[in-house]
Amino acid sequence: MPDITSLMQVSEGYVRDVIHAFNERGFDALDPKWSGGRPRVISEQVREHICLIARTVPAEWGEPGHDS
Repeated sequence: MPDITSLMQVSEGYVRDVIHAFNERGFDALDPKWSGGRPRVISEQVREHICLIARTVPAEWGEPGHDS
């Protein structure tokens, strides 16, 4: 187990938990499906629009002082 803890930089307790979960649930235990955190406050459509704007050059939007 020291090799695993060193390689993965985790505690022995975490490795034991993963081994026990694997013995109970098989390979599904290796993909824990993390959840939690706060719910999204913007829609996927708004997020995509923000990303589109972020990938453009300011001069493309005709903003003064941002000539290319």
